Amino acid sequence: MKDIAKKAGVSKATVSRVINKTKPVSREVREKVEKVIDEFNYRPSSVARSLAKSETKVIGLIIPDISNAFYSVLVEGISHTAHSRGYNVFLCNTFRDHDLEIEFLNLLEEKEVDAIILTTFHTTKEQKEFIRKFHKPVVTVNREFLGKKLPKVPNIDIDNFKAAYDAVSHLVATGHKKIGIVRAEQQDQTCIDRLNAYKQVLIDHNMPVKDGYIVGYDFHFESGYEGMMDILENEEQPDAMFCISDELATGAIRAINDFGLRVPEDISVIGFDDIPLAKRFIPSISTVSQPIFEMGKAATDTIIKLITGEVKRENIEDIVLNYELIMRESTMSRLKKKEEK
Repeated sequence: MKDIAKKAGVSKATVSRVINKTKPVSREVREKVEKVIDEFNYRPSSVARSLAKSETKVIGLIIPDISNAFYSVLVEGISHTAHSRGYNVFLCNTFRDHDLEIEFLNLLEEKEVDAIILTTFHTTKEQKEFIRKFHKPVVTVNREFLGKKLPKVPNIDIDNFKAAYDAVSHLVATGHKKIGIVRAEQQDQTCIDRLNAYKQVLIDHNMPVKDGYIVGYDFHFESGYEGMMDILENEEQPDAMFCISDELATGAIRAINDFGLRVPEDISVIGFDDIPLAKRFIPSISTVSQPIFEMGKAATDTIIKLITGEVKRENIEDIVLNYELIMRESTMSRLKKKEEK
């Protein structure tokens, strides 16, 4: 830039104004500077231009598990929308490691990203303290951050309690009497909401909530398989299972088959998420369909509105998207079986 300024006979500040379009310069000066820039074949770095404008055009994104299909689709929705709006995404996968998550938050702050989209498997004091001190926008997906001293953090989600309640209610309405659940981490808020909904449906229909029918460790296939095997060891086996994710449902179905039983003839199984595998699995999985891609899009649209100042932080609202209950081959009505008998 120094050489360009010298040859054009202007100051470095004037060259910077021409390159970054930060302040007006005369047409004559602009053309002179641009001609010298072409002679030097000068290409200003995006970092330098960003710093001059106090923005990087980068959105930080923290997710707990990229191997989980839910997050893969979510990342797709976020990345597609960000790129279409002229932003890049700095993706951080925490492997559900809290310490690594805090490291990534600090890293994103050091990299001076314009904002952060945060998805985490549970909220902590350290996360809240970071958000309190971080003076740029933060948007969450599937997780609420509440606190008196916290700035407003909009959350993009569905009504997890209501969606799970509808799923388990469908099992009850179709004649199932012994319903179990494969959950995940007890610290995960979505897991808590879906587990509480399951229990509430049973209570509302005067059905017992059996500890032996409640299993689960994490969101992976293996947890669904092992948890389902534990339930099948019960003296009285369930006639339906609610799995709080489709990946857990695939594990549960495999366990039921390996145990010598059939889905849905012996045990109906309903999942949650509607990941791409759900409709391709054999049997195809009945599930609560979350608009995962649209959740990513909504998170990105919201964060960009905050970055650009289109909406003030204190005026931003949470976004609750619609869900849909989709019935496929993994569930069947017990009422029909009773009628046949």
